[in-house]
Amino acid sequence: MGILDKLFGGDEPPSTPQFSHVKIHPQVDGGITPARPGFAGGTLSCQCSSDPVVVRIGAQTAHNHVCGCTKCWKPAGAVFSQIAVVARDQVEVLENADKLEVVDASAAIQRHACKGCGVHMYGRIENTGHPFHGLDFVHTELSSDDGWAPAEFAAFVSSIIESGVDPSRMDDIRSRLRELGLEPYDCLSPPLMDAIATHVAKQSGALA
Repeated sequence: MGILDKLFGGDEPPSTPQFSHVKIHPQVDGGITPARPGFAGGTLSCQCSSDPVVVRIGAQTAHNHVCGCTKCWKPAGAVFSQIAVVARDQVEVLENADKLEVVDASAAIQRHACKGCGVHMYGRIENTGHPFHGLDFVHTELSSDDGWAPAEFAAFVSSIIESGVDPSRMDDIRSRLRELGLEPYDCLSPPLMDAIATHVAKQSGALA
């Protein structure tokens, strides 16, 4: 940078990431790719080498994020899963639906996984009283289509300790998340927490 740039506010050179050695998830480790304008969905495939389960997603997803909970599917070696939501009427199993089974029928999110490879193809909430009823949870990393909405934040970050991550690593992990532009939360993002609270308030009568 020249002396005039320094005196009159020239652009600073981009800073070198300090925590790029900290791995989060293959979809974000190399940086965040923006969504493609006008993108309207694609297909997801499980990881079976033959007769894969194929699911059509008929719209762009929302609230994509990396998640530290121990329930969501994540690829081998990843510390976090990555998951987004889409309207349930935009989710359709195109091929090999007979290979799907619900992982835990008692869970709020009914995660439909491939019996062959174990990949979760979509999660569905059947409880009509749940704040997120009507939305399905999907892993857009299972798609070969480019243009999906990128991860926006990190949820349930402290929960990765429950999956075996050493607590001493948490400062570096949170620093890497912020470096990637993924604000770390130990719950969901503020807009989603507001949506839950609004739903509960309307059910109780606190809000009209």
